[in-house]
Amino acid sequence: MKKKIVLIATFILLITQNVSSNTVHVIDGDTIKIGNKKIRFSGIDAPELNQYCFKNGKKIPCGVLAKKALVKKIGNKVPKCVIEGKDRYKRILAECFINEKSLSKFLVRNGYAFAYRKYSKKFIQDEEVARKNKLGLWSMKFDYPWEFRKL
Repeated sequence: MKKKIVLIATFILLITQNVSSNTVHVIDGDTIKIGNKKIRFSGIDAPELNQYCFKNGKKIPCGVLAKKALVKKIGNKVPKCVIEGKDRYKRILAECFINEKSLSKFLVRNGYAFAYRKYSKKFIQDEEVARKNKLGLWSMKFDYPWEFRKL
């Protein structure tokens, strides 16, 4: 627990230390870069940028749709991120927040990302809300991102 608190404090210090490191770049629907730190949202999986969904016979760029939703949600703010570890690609895994609200929860609950059950059970209820109400990608035909990457 102590180690996690130190990591969180260090990371928040890094992103608030100077104005030049406060630049946020949205890479895709579940990955951002703050300064030079690449952060993958833990517990969720969003469509790849080159992934398409289908609705009413139309091809929809669902990966781009997810990215745009995240860009809009972040706006001109800098997320505060709680580091949870690193993935096999050495990316920082974290849950990030804007005004104390989880970006991951927002993405899953609105149908722009999926609960990544293989690694976490945290966002399953949010996914059920989106699925039940046919929000975002749930209103379309799609491949789960982890299935798409296997193609």
